[in-house]
Amino acid sequence: MNPSFLLKIFFLLHIVLFFGFLGASEPQLTLDYYASTCPTVFDIVRKEMECSVLSNPRNAASILRLHFHDCFVQGCDGSILLDDTITLKGEKKADANIHSLKGFGIIDQIKNFVESECPGIVSCADILTIAARDAVILVGGPYWDVPVGRKDSVTASFELTDTNLPTSDESLVSIIPKFLYQGLSVTDMVALVGSHTIGMARCQNFRSRIYGDYESTSAKNPISDNQFNNLKSICPPIGGGDNNITAMDYVTPNLFDNSFYQLLLKGEGVLNSDQEMYSSVFGIETRELVKKYAAEPLAFFQQFSDSMVKMGNITNSESFINGQVRRNCRFVNT
Repeated sequence: MNPSFLLKIFFLLHIVLFFGFLGASEPQLTLDYYASTCPTVFDIVRKEMECSVLSNPRNAASILRLHFHDCFVQGCDGSILLDDTITLKGEKKADANIHSLKGFGIIDQIKNFVESECPGIVSCADILTIAARDAVILVGGPYWDVPVGRKDSVTASFELTDTNLPTSDESLVSIIPKFLYQGLSVTDMVALVGSHTIGMARCQNFRSRIYGDYESTSAKNPISDNQFNNLKSICPPIGGGDNNITAMDYVTPNLFDNSFYQLLLKGEGVLNSDQEMYSSVFGIETRELVKKYAAEPLAFFQQFSDSMVKMGNITNSESFINGQVRRNCRFVNT
């Protein structure tokens, strides 16, 4: 039986299993939710993000990653921002987050400015969503309108964090269902992973890739050989270095573009999960999308914008019933 048929059956089964749990649904968000109550919120967020990215371009990737990790656990409800307390176990110290998330202080600062202008009106979840859009724009990426009206959750889920979030060593067959679970398509997945064009990876997350099949997938030329040697110098096979980092797009690491996909075509994806989109025997659909986005930057930008809106619309229905607008993004109001 050919792999394409088996893969389709596998994905259909996951859709059937998870269909009732898809998050990209009601309640509806709107573009003008704050038009009368806090009309300056978008300007405030944009100004603070401009300062943050100007001081350190890496902050753009940090905020974008925060938003992604928030939305994949309980929906886009600001649960990722909650600190641990005596009565609440947050998501920050879960394996998928503890070494990879930064930017909490940036959201705190934006929240303080928003609260001084519009106290008790704008949720932390909305601030993070708007900030992620602005982060992308500020490093050369596309614009999209951000629907707002989210509420902040009063809960977090440490357990769901490691269950729902894709990991760097996962296979394509394992990762796709995690996107389907959220109501996101394979096309959405390939486009959203394109955000790795401004991402950094820890040695611990790419060691198995560079000492595994990296050499067999990458092109044989001086530039590729130099990059391979550079990765090995950053990340030794044994003896530490777990927290050493490298850009996932070494060509234009601080520019949001389609260079990431071009590297996948050359077999130079730093993470196994990324390279699988092009090299996996099961990557029939994903391979064509990688080729398309590598050749057509505008097509990538358009799909990325659409997919970011779709991901941002993954809501936590419970937060609309018992949620709140936190005064401090790190703690539930008391």
